[in-house]
Amino acid sequence: MNIRSLTRGDGVVIGAAVLLFIASFLDLYSIDGAPDSFDVPSLWSSGPVLLGVVLAGIIGAVLIVVARGLPQAPKVAGLDLAQFGIALTVFAAWSALGNIFDPAGGADNFEGGGDGPDSGTGLILALIATLVMAAAAVATPLVPALKAALLGAPRPAAPQPPYGGAQPPSGYGYPGAQQQPQPYGGQPQPGAPGQPFGGGQPAAPQPQAAAPQPPAGDFSPFWFAVPVPRPLFAEDGSQTTIAELAPGTWYLAVEQRGPALVAQTQDGRRGVLQDTSGIQRG
Repeated sequence: MNIRSLTRGDGVVIGAAVLLFIASFLDLYSIDGAPDSFDVPSLWSSGPVLLGVVLAGIIGAVLIVVARGLPQAPKVAGLDLAQFGIALTVFAAWSALGNIFDPAGGADNFEGGGDGPDSGTGLILALIATLVMAAAAVATPLVPALKAALLGAPRPAAPQPPYGGAQPPSGYGYPGAQQQPQPYGGQPQPGAPGQPFGGGQPAAPQPQAAAPQPPAGDFSPFWFAVPVPRPLFAEDGSQTTIAELAPGTWYLAVEQRGPALVAQTQDGRRGVLQDTSGIQRG
């Protein structure tokens, strides 16, 4: 699961799910005149509230986040996993609204039953959490600000210089080696490295052959990110989708095939990116 595929809207959904989980431990009812020792039940004590609000909202949020992080989201009852999660969050908000209007669940309709208890702190917070969750889930595909990546894309690592950034070794046989100090007024001595025997003058250094340079048209691998989700097709030329590239994630381009790129995902899969318009090079 790639957490860098999550959007800001997904972050709002996660935050609302955390608030809903906290609210489930708070009071379900608010009873006027109740003594301090009276133990008011939490949202976990009501089956309709637990199933229709708490669990429906949390499960819906989990499905939305999981579907966003998977390369290919499965389907549930003919719907994409994210669509099924959105439907659950809307249902949770609708159920929370109904429980706010009638927290007693019809028990106050008996003759002489009175008005019944009011909505407690937990039920009110649950309504707020589910409304925010459902609104973010529905609006994320529509609002550009919510579609932006939740986590910034990591920058590709800069290439390390030779020798790990340290000074290259010096000495005999290395370019730039320090010359040995010469006694006797700087005259070369017989037997010194690189000097002929007999005290003659040293031979002129031979020019080193320049290393061959690669042709200018050769492809160099580079990092890139896509502006919108794009499919990655198999290298055999078929239209089989092996992965989906997500915005906010860096991928490595290892080869160019005409206008297309052969890209490698973070888990090592390779495929062909046919649509390279608008990509951001690292």
